[in-house]
Amino acid sequence: MPELPEVETIVRGLRPILENRTFAKVRSYAPPSMVVVSDTFKKHKKSKLETLLPGRTVESISRRGKNLLISLSGNLTLWVHLKMTGKFRIVEPSTPRHKHDLVLFDLVSNSSQSTQNHLRFNDYRRFGRLRVYPNDELWLQPGLRDLGPEPLEIKADDFAKLFRSRTRMIKPALMDQSFIVGIGNIYADEALHLSRIHPTRVTSSVSPRKLVELHGHIQNLLKKSIKMMGTTVISFSGIYGLSGSFQKMLKVYGHEGEPCEHCGTKIVREKLGARSAHYCPHCQRRP
Repeated sequence: MPELPEVETIVRGLRPILENRTFAKVRSYAPPSMVVVSDTFKKHKKSKLETLLPGRTVESISRRGKNLLISLSGNLTLWVHLKMTGKFRIVEPSTPRHKHDLVLFDLVSNSSQSTQNHLRFNDYRRFGRLRVYPNDELWLQPGLRDLGPEPLEIKADDFAKLFRSRTRMIKPALMDQSFIVGIGNIYADEALHLSRIHPTRVTSSVSPRKLVELHGHIQNLLKKSIKMMGTTVISFSGIYGLSGSFQKMLKVYGHEGEPCEHCGTKIVREKLGARSAHYCPHCQRRP
């Protein structure tokens, strides 16, 4: 699943393309489960993306955790979660529709009123979600209302207090979006390795000094990955189809069986619940 750097890469790519543009036409081939519209609109004919979005202007594009938020005129927000394989693509309007191109957007410039951009949402696993809510309902929705702090915004001392206030394994805690947002398997494994913390270590047992160190590694990893347009392990790519390059910097994730660059011990992969963790058993001692 795309994590914070990958979603931020998409946001930064879309801003110069979409902001101050107006939706001219929208075509949806997505199954009903992928597109959710507020009950507010279900009483009216404009209860689908095809009828709700045309004529609305994109005012801003932002990110909250792994969620992409497109603010529209008329106090609406198009809320997108890419899930596992969702992608936005800027292509020529004449490009033949691929079977996994599920929503097609035509946008025009407010000055020329001629079609300027053609955007597509592609998702071969069809787990992605596109939702439209009035702004006064948006932050009341599950998936947004319970989100934790942003890792690039929280201060180191507050980060340490947050983690010491709970008693739970630190790897699942890092991935819990209600605890802290935007971090998934890749960046949790890498940050814990750099901090020499075992993924099953209990949060409340980690010293404040060590948690401040972990906070610094998380911020550095996320910032570097954003500069490198994210991590492409399987299918992630930006709006023009370019892959990220941060995967070249990974030290433990996806490297099971390979020697740790620090000590030479083989990296192991261990199942933690429904997920897995990659770590060095020598550098990251089991508690």
